[in-house]
Amino acid sequence: MARPNSPEPKFRRRAEDRPDELLDAALTLFVAQGYAHTSVAQIATAAGVSKGAVYLYFPSKQAILEGLVKRAVTPVADRALAVANIAQGDLRATLRSLLGSIVVGLTDPKVFAVPKIVIREAVIAPEIAQMYRNAVLDRVLPFAIGLIRQGVDSGQLRAVDPELTLRTIMGPIVLHVLLSEIFDIRPERGLALDALAENHLDILLNGLFAQDPESRPDD
Repeated sequence: MARPNSPEPKFRRRAEDRPDELLDAALTLFVAQGYAHTSVAQIATAAGVSKGAVYLYFPSKQAILEGLVKRAVTPVADRALAVANIAQGDLRATLRSLLGSIVVGLTDPKVFAVPKIVIREAVIAPEIAQMYRNAVLDRVLPFAIGLIRQGVDSGQLRAVDPELTLRTIMGPIVLHVLLSEIFDIRPERGLALDALAENHLDILLNGLFAQDPESRPDD
């Protein structure tokens, strides 16, 4: 019998850590060679366990990807929604807080890698797109649409279509990521999501064109 003050057996500690070890191994392989070209056996080898051990924690490869979404992206969405809830009332501040919180989360390479995998693989594996929608988009989009609708009702916004307006707001960020990750087209300064968000908010809140100069008085 182990003494009360003896350290916990190594195998028991590793059993608690193993899901994260498997997710880390899977993330590395998904980024390097793609989701479709990665097998559960390869993930097991990279994590230093048997293939059977993987199935003790994740019943399928898709479940592993879902685990990555829940570990990395879902907390970002939760924090963004919490921040936006706190900032409600001033829609300008709420939009800035919402976008800022998302961008801060995505600056973590391990977090940003997950939506990149989804974007790259969803065309050939539609179930991945559905899974990501269920886990993230179906929670964030209705909330954001509701914010815009509240802004219209309160008079802070013109009578715009809430759903189309949300797509207009999110469109530049989505396109920015697509150009970078699908077409390998990036600005000179790199992806710079924080700079893009600031630039987008500036145009969104202040407009694109310079203000007209004041009319000169007649001579």
